[in-house]
Amino acid sequence: MFPRPIQQSSTGMQWLYTVALPIALLLWLFPLLGVALTSLRPASDLAQGNYFGMPSGIAWENYVYIFTKTPIGQYMLNSLWVTIPTVIGAVGLSLMTGFALAVYGFRSNLLIFFLFVIGNFVPYQILMVPVRDMTLQLGMYDTWYGLALFHIAFQTGFCTLFMRNFMKALPFELIEAARVEGVTEWRIFWYVVLPLMRPAIAALSVLVFTFIWNDFFWATVLTQGVDSQPITAGLSSLNGQWIAQWHLVSAGSILAALPPVAMFFLMQKHFIAGLTLGAVK
Repeated sequence: MFPRPIQQSSTGMQWLYTVALPIALLLWLFPLLGVALTSLRPASDLAQGNYFGMPSGIAWENYVYIFTKTPIGQYMLNSLWVTIPTVIGAVGLSLMTGFALAVYGFRSNLLIFFLFVIGNFVPYQILMVPVRDMTLQLGMYDTWYGLALFHIAFQTGFCTLFMRNFMKALPFELIEAARVEGVTEWRIFWYVVLPLMRPAIAALSVLVFTFIWNDFFWATVLTQGVDSQPITAGLSSLNGQWIAQWHLVSAGSILAALPPVAMFFLMQKHFIAGLTLGAVK
């Protein structure tokens, strides 16, 4: 039913695995390596059609240029203003809703849980016009907090599904023992359940941070100015009006990818623990 470890396979299969793994890894990393190489390529190479060959020199000035001549710093700051409140808001709300759906057996429990789940299957493209009109009516169009509030509302469904399932795996006897001791429900949530949810919180925070930081669709729909656009939407401004400056766009893309990568490596231990929690009884 389950695949055997490669060490238990035949000699030929182990040899094939040893050869195929680096090739598959290289193919997977090839686009990223191409972007990194283009970010260090001089503009003259692109003008001469040298897109895939070795660069004629290392143009570190591409990175200097986007920091000194473009508002990429403001774009990255806007992304932080949108992403961090979204992570805090969506994870915080999902902890409370997940606790209610996992612990309390009220009549509409399953129906409310299904409503959270169904929201994840709604194609977000069909929400473009009503969400944009709503932000215009509320005066939140082209603002970072309008984009952050939308992401909180849209991500809470997935986060609730994630948290509710993790809390279902916790030993319910701990909650019952705390109730017998007279502990209030809020203190049970804060002092009993929440400490046990730290791996899940870390894993979900990394996922939501990556989702929101890399969002391009809603960043272009709900924002349009330098003061509010995140880095994903702002990268398009690095192109000139008459010429495509792909070396600058590539350099900006590498910088835009650094925060999610750093977030993952900082939280790697907790992220893996959160994903594997409950996998073995």
